[in-house]
Amino acid sequence: MAQDSESVALARLEDQIAWYDRKSGSNQRTFKLLKSWTILIGAAVPLLVAFGWEDARVVALLTATIAVAEGLQQLNQHHTNWILYRATCEALKHEKYLYLAHAGPYATAAHPTTLLAERIEGLVSQEHARWTSGREESTRKQISGQPQTP
Repeated sequence: MAQDSESVALARLEDQIAWYDRKSGSNQRTFKLLKSWTILIGAAVPLLVAFGWEDARVVALLTATIAVAEGLQQLNQHHTNWILYRATCEALKHEKYLYLAHAGPYATAAHPTTLLAERIEGLVSQEHARWTSGREESTRKQISGQPQTP
């Protein structure tokens, strides 16, 4: 049984909205977990030392976990991915509502379903290009030793 072009376009749209929503949430949770750990341990270590904690191995281990958490964040770019994926998800939702309301560019389009499919793929392609560019920039900064912004 062949599907009509509208159901194919809407299925693709729903699939992409769900994917970007899920990935955005996952990256947000991971970013906040890593940052919370860094803040908590970063504040705890000086207090432990100030109050006479004598086991240097524990302090060193806790301090090392800060480096690991920050390294994982820089390697995986959870903050950047969270923002990019959320922006793409919201843009896809915007397209969905315009299409369903026959508004915006869909109001006057000769073939609104074709336009929807093209705009969905355009948004996904733009996000992929931004993601790739961000990865390349992150790699260049890591190689050159430049500080990275979250």
